[in-house]
Parts: sequence; structure tokens; C-alpha cells
Amino acid sequence: MAEPNDPTAGVGAGGGFSDGDLVLLVDGKNRSYLRRLTAGGFFHSHSGLLAWDDLMGRPEGSEVRSVGGTRFLAFRPTLSDFVVKMKRGAQVIYPKDLGPMLLLADIAPGQRVLESGVGSGALSLALLRAGAEVFGYEIRPDFARRASKNVQEFLGPEALARYHLSERDCYEGIDVEDLDRVALDLPEPWRVAPHAADRLLPGGILIAYTPSVVQAARLRESLERGPWALAATVEVLQRGWHIAGEAVRPDHRMVAHTGFLTHARRLGA
Repeated sequence: MAEPNDPTAGVGAGGGFSDGDLVLLVDGKNRSYLRRLTAGGFFHSHSGLLAWDDLMGRPEGSEVRSVGGTRFLAFRPTLSDFVVKMKRGAQVIYPKDLGPMLLLADIAPGQRVLESGVGSGALSLALLRAGAEVFGYEIRPDFARRASKNVQEFLGPEALARYHLSERDCYEGIDVEDLDRVALDLPEPWRVAPHAADRLLPGGILIAYTPSVVQAARLRESLERGPWALAATVEVLQRGWHIAGEAVRPDHRMVAHTGFLTHARRLGA
């Protein structure tokens, strides 16, 4: 079992599937289904039942069939898979932004990170998976409960030792000291910038996700008035490609705007 501060928590050990494992089933049309294996249980689909016992002990990438003959490939879900399919009470930050946020904020094992606007826990999962100790502020208790359940569901109960959730309003202040990073998913992140400046260590990073460019601009104005440097705002666009033999072209659809990522460094005293 992974130690509480082990950033590899939630990663499959490479062995066969066993009772209680999360599994991602992918059919021939690339439709995927996230489920948890239970000994003696079944996956119910339009093509008939698939017995979980048929997967027990078999390695990832194995092919299994339902009683109706439909083929499925079985894998352990990646963090990206889980975020897209996990239960949620609030809209989540999607994988195309989560990855850049980790790099822009330079998240590393052992860092103390304040996250506000936890929602369903997508960013929490990414931060914890990277090895950080996360102090989460969320004003809605139902969202906080869902985030905690999602963390436990994917990373296991060990990760909860590094996940400190509080039902607090970050606009009113931050009570955690010596922070390395502050990550925000709030409607008015500029209201938190002064509190973040008081609690971040020199050189610490603030990063904020905002759906609207007006929000990003307001945040940047606030950062210009405080002890911040190297402020920048980026938008990540994701375009897939269709590649089938000689037929090579961009996909007709792309994941364009979701949000703006603004980050800045805390100046020294």
C-alpha cells in the first residue's frame, strides 16, 4: 500500500485486476465505462452482462466479452479518465487545463498548496497526485463531501492524510501559513490576491482558472498593485487529428476555450 505522502498513490501496480479495483471498459466504438470491480458482480450493458469474475487476475489490456458477444478492452483508468467520468456536483477543470496548471505552478512533492473553489475535486486530485499537501477551501459542504469522496475513490484513503478540507470562504482570508502555492477556481480571484500575498513564501506562485477574460483582466490589474512579478495569462486549445492510412487531417471538432490560466510569482519582502 502506498504511503500517505507517496505521489504514486492511485497508480496501478501492473498486476492483474482484483476485487475493488477501478476499471475502464472500452468497446469497439471507443465508448468507455468507468466501474469498480466486485467479486461475483456484473457490468450491465445493452449487449448483456459481463461477469467481473472474468477479469479477476487478468492484466490490463485484456479483452473480455459480454454474454451478447460484445468485446471490451479493460484498463485501469488514468487520472484524465477519472476526472472526465467521476461523479460531480460542480463543473470541473478538465485535463487539458489541469496539466498546464501543474507545470505553470511548478507543483512538486511536499509543497503546501492552498486550493480554493474545490468543487468536485478535479484540481485537488491533480495536486495530490503530484505529491502536494493540499489545504482546500470550499463554501458548499455538498461540494466538499463530493471532492473528498472522489479523492478517496481514485487515490485511496491514504491520500486523505494530505487533503485538509475546510468549509471556508477564501474571500475572507487564509488561515494557513508558509504556503508554497495558491490555486484558485473562483469567480473573483482578485479578492484573494492580497490574502495570498500575506501567506505565500517569497517566490511562491499563485495560479487562477477563470472562464472569462474579463475575470482574468481584473485579476491582472489586482496583481499589478501587489507584491507580484512575472504575471502572465494563457489559454490552452486542444485539437485532435484524424489519422487513418493516407487520410490525415485535423478533427472537425476541437476543444477550444474552457478557461484562462493566470499565474504570478510572490516578490520577496
